[in-house]
Amino acid sequence: MTKDGADRSVSEGDDARVSRRQVLQAGAGLPALAAVGALAEIGRRPEVSEHPLPSRRRQGPRILVVGAGAFGGWTALHLQRAGARVTLVDSWGPGNSRASSGGETRVIRGTYGPDRIYVEMVVRALQLWRENEQRWGRDLYRRTGVLWMVGEFDEYERAALPLLRAAGLEYEELTADQLAARFPLMNPEGVRWAIYEHEAGYLHAWRACVAVLEGFLAEGGEYRQATVRPGALSSGEMRGVALSDGSRVQADAYVFACGAWLGRVFPDLLGNLIRPTRQEVYYFGTPAGDSRYLEGSFPIWIDNGDNLYYGIPGDMHRGFKVADDTRRSLMDPSQEERTPTPERLQAARQYMAFRFPGMVDAPLLQSRVCAYENTPDQDFILDRHPEAANVWILGGGSGHGYKHGPAIGERAAAAVLGDREPDDRFRLSRLLS
Repeated sequence: MTKDGADRSVSEGDDARVSRRQVLQAGAGLPALAAVGALAEIGRRPEVSEHPLPSRRRQGPRILVVGAGAFGGWTALHLQRAGARVTLVDSWGPGNSRASSGGETRVIRGTYGPDRIYVEMVVRALQLWRENEQRWGRDLYRRTGVLWMVGEFDEYERAALPLLRAAGLEYEELTADQLAARFPLMNPEGVRWAIYEHEAGYLHAWRACVAVLEGFLAEGGEYRQATVRPGALSSGEMRGVALSDGSRVQADAYVFACGAWLGRVFPDLLGNLIRPTRQEVYYFGTPAGDSRYLEGSFPIWIDNGDNLYYGIPGDMHRGFKVADDTRRSLMDPSQEERTPTPERLQAARQYMAFRFPGMVDAPLLQSRVCAYENTPDQDFILDRHPEAANVWILGGGSGHGYKHGPAIGERAAAAVLGDREPDDRFRLSRLLS
């Protein structure tokens, strides 16, 4: 209810350390960064662009989407374009620094071992990233190429090659000697061979979340910045939610894309299934005047050794980005301070000195601590709440979700509107049995 008591409808307005090898052996996809934002304490409603809506859109279902990160933002946009009346709510705003979708950049690539569904979504996501870049006149995707280095075990990479070919993603196989000749900045020790993806690159992370919100508003959507408390479930559905501004919102369907906060929003259902882990990212200074370490001279790299390290050279002139993808300790995404630990920073320095000898003693320019919202199998969740047919759960980006935002949002919107059933791979039942 509003502050005067009237109902308001949507139309109005422990240690979780896991090695990369364990993840791959379990058949999971590569976590390379993240996705969503969701809960907090402010009830501000920004200006909404005034665009007349066709009558079919005004008559569409009322849908509330909670979380304006990569998953929630794109879902809201696809729902709006499909004719729904959509309100998007987030606690701290799209791509905020607490969210899995925050930060400067995220990798997009198609090497996904035997996971055909993710390769197919990468292809679709690339198409949608490009289409919306053109529509909005925004630079969101940067094609730099991605170099995936293969260590002692290569079953995952061998399984990826036929899927890359079938998907039409251009790539090369490089021997260790070819790798050393083409990329002399890098020490190839321990790398047996490599995959070089030509269409891969990186995405502007928080900037793209903002762009999606702006596009959503321009097409008639409504955005509110507030915390959402789910309502009680009765007779197989949710009857409404409470917002931190004191209002109560009712809708025909609710999509909770709350990222690292999903386990808190539904503690009985997801409290043990969504585990936010603390991931540190570092930006080191490159040698003065040396363009060899910058975008255009060196690709994004992913080193699949005992620990999976990855990085983005230059990274929009912020520095040489280096990160360890190993799952670390659990974190509180709302209250934990985002400062790097000396131990992890030293480990990153040691790795960089080994793999990129020219970066020995490079100064740390800045760092980020982000949250992965991991599921036990690293697969996404896209399914109805088992006790409420009008409530949808979307999340579990597990560090590799960001790139898929446009594609998983499209699938989620179609599922919510009844145009397709959720993929079995993403159903909650796999985790609840």
